[in-house]
Parts: sequence; C-alpha cells; structure tokens
Amino acid sequence: MLAMSVAIISYFCVSLVQVWNAGHDEAFERSSEVVDAIVVLGAAQYDGRPSPQLRSRLDHVMVLWNRGAAPLVVVTGGKQSGDRFTEAGTSRDYLVSQGIPLEAIVVESRSASTFQALETVYNVSRDDGWNQVVLVSDPYHVKRAQLVARELGLRAEISATRTSVMTGSLALRRNVREAVGIMFGRVVGFRRLEAWLQ
Repeated sequence: MLAMSVAIISYFCVSLVQVWNAGHDEAFERSSEVVDAIVVLGAAQYDGRPSPQLRSRLDHVMVLWNRGAAPLVVVTGGKQSGDRFTEAGTSRDYLVSQGIPLEAIVVESRSASTFQALETVYNVSRDDGWNQVVLVSDPYHVKRAQLVARELGLRAEISATRTSVMTGSLALRRNVREAVGIMFGRVVGFRRLEAWLQ
C-alpha cells in the first residue's frame, strides 16, 4: 500500500512539473519555426467581446502571427446556453480588428471542450493537407492540449500567453487540476476520459 501511495504521489508530482514547465517554455516564440496553423483554444466571451482571459490568448496569437509563425489561425470554441455569440466567432472578429485577414482564419465554433476542439482541428487539417500546429492557451492548459493533440495525430508545438489573468493561487489550483487530468488521460486515453466527463 505504501509503495502504491508513493508511486501515485510521484506520478502526480512529475505531471505537475510537466504542466508548469510547459506553461513557461518560450522555445517556440523565440524560434523562427513556421507551422501550418496557429490554434487558439477558446475561453469565455461576453456578448461578443473577449473576456480578459480570451483576450490574452488572442494577443499572444498576434505576437506569433506578426513574426510569421503560420499562414493560418484556427479559432475554437462554441457558446453557452443563452449566448448570442460563440467563443470562436468572437475570437475571429477580434483578430480581424487587429489586422489578421479574414481569409486566414478558420473557425471551429461547436466545441465545448479542448478534446472536441482539437478533434475538429485534426479533421480539418486532414482534409486540407496540413498537420503541424502551435497551440495557444494559458500556461496551465498548454501541456494537456498538446497531449490531446498528439493523441489525435496532430504534430503540436505549444506557446502559452505571457499575459494570463490566471495568476497566484488561482493559477496554482489550475495547474494542480491539469496535472490530475493528465494523470488520468495518460492512463486511460484522453478520448475515453472525455467520454467519461460528458
């Protein structure tokens, strides 16, 4: 029993360190690497306006776009019951207002989870003949997103926003939750985990 407890605690600690390290890895934005698409994971929108969390992700997309990281941007995220706008549509409008051409933006506006969003991105990539992406989200989120993308068959780099509103104890709680999710996802698979959570 003791050995099992030690193993589980060690597994959690390793996962937590990986979540933290991924969220603070600046290798992609410092490189000159070019991928097929920048994929930004959705977050809340308020009647067509990005929440501070979503806006920080979108501003990071602009940093990557302006350095020529990809010729396409994929915006993701559906809407909550009663909403008039989707996260993806709000993201598209914001990015267009910042100078990204409308024709360079692919909209995925039905997903309600990271897995659903990336599964749709994978299907689009397969149909359109591209496969390598960079995932943009908050620091606590990028590691799980990368693992989900790789399980689906996408070659995924990561680039977390540096202006996340998730800081302090809130960020710590999110990192812990993501580490637990990664622990289970690696054991049972993220597709099966997604089905269990529905």
